[in-house]
Amino acid sequence: MPGWLQAILVAAGVLVLTWLVLIVLARRLPPGLARDLAAFLPDCVTTARRLRRDPRVPRRARLAVLFGLLWVLSPIDLIPEFLPVIGPLDDVVVVALVLRYAARSVPGEALFEAWPGNPELLRRLLGVR
Repeated sequence: MPGWLQAILVAAGVLVLTWLVLIVLARRLPPGLARDLAAFLPDCVTTARRLRRDPRVPRRARLAVLFGLLWVLSPIDLIPEFLPVIGPLDDVVVVALVLRYAARSVPGEALFEAWPGNPELLRRLLGVR
């Protein structure tokens, strides 16, 4: 087996092993802020999907939410995802900005109905007390 192929297989194995370790560790997090932060991006994707279908959401907010959803799902990133800790940072920033923009034009009850996670985290994100 060529050395370059062996190196690629080892790198892929290390990457998969790292993902598995992170999944196991995330599932063992105690309830609280750390667990909420681990679920932040999945909650944002769910919220974006729900808001996209809600008739109370204006068209410009739907387009912004669609942009945010496509940004998260896109394989092209400003910061590569394989970098630990900072990899998903560009996704988190874009999603937070899109949610703040959408929150200004979406009725508050629609936004909180669409959010599957801890409502306190969404309140903090939006700056609502």
